[in-house]
Amino acid sequence: MNHLLLLAAAEGGPVEQIAKTFGANVPALIANAISFTLVALILKKWAVGPIQTMLEERRRLISEGLANADKTKAELANAQAHSQELLNQAGLQANKIIEEARAASAKISEVERQKAVADAADILAKARQAGDAELVRLKGELRKEFGKLVVAASARVSGKILTFEDQQRLAEETNKQLAA
Repeated sequence: MNHLLLLAAAEGGPVEQIAKTFGANVPALIANAISFTLVALILKKWAVGPIQTMLEERRRLISEGLANADKTKAELANAQAHSQELLNQAGLQANKIIEEARAASAKISEVERQKAVADAADILAKARQAGDAELVRLKGELRKEFGKLVVAASARVSGKILTFEDQQRLAEETNKQLAA
């Protein structure tokens, strides 16, 4: 800056000629330069500096927001894939449980059917035994009655009274003929 002052002070120098041509006042020009520099420094410190800091903070927040949005999108896609996988697994498990229930139901039905068949066979066997016992009882009664009728008929035909031995013999002969 001293150079400029020296050049400006020198008479007839190029700077003086330019200053005369344009009508410049060197001390006013220097004062304006100093005040411009002071205003620029003040604006930088209290106006432009905070604005730039705020803009940088906004840029940082926006970039963080975009990064978080991308991260959230990725997490959402991952969560959807995971939920779809869980739904698929649940569907497979449900199908497996249904198949197991059907198999168990078929097995239980088969067991119950076999029980019912066994119960029916048991009932039929008991009915046959009861029928056979009833048949034996009725045959015994029929033989007694038939024996009595044969004895009574023989007594009427022969016209004599049969003794107990005769009645026994006739009953035995009749039973032998019936059994054959």
